[in-house]
Amino acid sequence: MNGNNKPKEFRFLPAVFAVENTYQIMIPVRKETLLWVEVDGESYFDHSNGVLRSDTKIHRVSVPADALDRAGEYTVCFRNVIKRLPYYTQTGPIKRYAYKFRPIRSEGEINIYHLADTHGEAVCSAKAGQYFGDDIDLLVLNGDIYDHSGREKNLFITFDLCEKITGGGHPCVFSRGNHDLRGSFAEKLTEYGPNSNGKSYYTFRLGRLWGIVLDCGEDKDDSHREYGNTVACSVFRREETKFLKEVAEKEEYLADGIDYRLVIVHSPFTHTQEPPFDIEDALYREWAHILKTKIKPQLILSGHLHETLISEIGSEFDDKGQPCPVVVGSRSVGNRIKTTDFIGCAVTLNSDEAKVEFTNAECKALESKTLKI
Repeated sequence: MNGNNKPKEFRFLPAVFAVENTYQIMIPVRKETLLWVEVDGESYFDHSNGVLRSDTKIHRVSVPADALDRAGEYTVCFRNVIKRLPYYTQTGPIKRYAYKFRPIRSEGEINIYHLADTHGEAVCSAKAGQYFGDDIDLLVLNGDIYDHSGREKNLFITFDLCEKITGGGHPCVFSRGNHDLRGSFAEKLTEYGPNSNGKSYYTFRLGRLWGIVLDCGEDKDDSHREYGNTVACSVFRREETKFLKEVAEKEEYLADGIDYRLVIVHSPFTHTQEPPFDIEDALYREWAHILKTKIKPQLILSGHLHETLISEIGSEFDDKGQPCPVVVGSRSVGNRIKTTDFIGCAVTLNSDEAKVEFTNAECKALESKTLKI
């Protein structure tokens, strides 16, 4: 949509992430800049309590979703910082780059492409993600996009995929995976990705579509030697349970104009895996019960298992009481040294149906099933 409209100061084109009722427009940069975004004559700044940020490798500007949806375009404005001083900071002239933006369509089909478990592979997976071309409505990056958080450059893979698939012109949703919790940059992930006040779980509203991003954290007990005493996911999940209960009580998912309700979560927690991955049985049953009795989503999108499968309610995969069909939608072909193909998941929502297709890097549908939702 936006071609190669990328200044030399940007590592990647802007990524437009949906968080609650806003878009967090995030832009990795190569040098110090002061940056803001203009939408329909209004300026939205990347600032810290009124001070424009420049000592950052990724800018984040929050824009009201309804404002950007109406405008259909945004302009990224910035100045290069020559020398930041206590008085008379030296900066360059304002540079402006405009980007077209298409929100989720207000009627007809909604096209969603889902990727997870790319584990740093951004070639085949990006090609798979281009299945809908510019007809995509939403890109979902559902955890383990990089193999670990031990190197800063890994965290930029998210933006590489967003650029190649959306070109800064379509909404994205990001969900954290268990491998993302590993490495020296894991504690800084909220600086490198979308979040809600520092939390990796949140709701989002995109026109007719409402969703909730859940985060299961690590996939084994906190005491497992693999983690080397670096995680406290059990406490984290209990805090998240309170959040899920609050969402259920507020009933924002019942607001006028919402046709679809989705759950985005890296780990398909309604399925019980073999030890040592069989953690939090009671807690995950509680999550499933809240979703089933209160929120009533029509579809859960997951990854984690490195498989492509569809689990309908009551299937052998359904161990904890699914509230709706669960789609596990990403797997690589090849090995950890070389990926020869990547299978992602294309979902088309239309009326009371969801067409689910597992597609490869040649943008061919390998399997297809239509679900009643």
